Amino acid sequence: MTGVTRTMTVGELSRRTGVSNKALRDYTDWGLINTLGRSGANYRLYDEQALHCVHLIAEMRGLGLTLAEIRALARSYPDENGQFVGPRLAQRLRTARARVEAQIACLEQTRSRIDAFESTHRALLGGRCGSDARRLEGEACACA
Repeated sequence: MTGVTRTMTVGELSRRTGVSNKALRDYTDWGLINTLGRSGANYRLYDEQALHCVHLIAEMRGLGLTLAEIRALARSYPDENGQFVGPRLAQRLRTARARVEAQIACLEQTRSRIDAFESTHRALLGGRCGSDARRLEGEACACA
């Protein structure tokens, strides 16, 4: 018994994946997901494989890869040197990890600045007037 391929429009694929119609059209145009062609009304038609592709794209995005990186990975299997996607994906994940670590470092610096500000302006933040309140509020103390 042969399986019947169930087709869906971009709207249905969007509803089933939570990805916008525009993003799905972009993914299609970039070659990240394939269509089965177009309907008589000129709608793009997708099969169940498109669901898998959209979920894989979402997983890669969730791991910190950019769409440009995902597109680069999807361009060829294997690449011109015969290298399969695994080693290239591993390199992209290392790059994504480095980006995340840099973001974490920036966030930790921001947290330290918040801690220092709170420490310096404890009276103001506690609702008590003081020289730091006048300095922050232009000499007009709002704590009355």
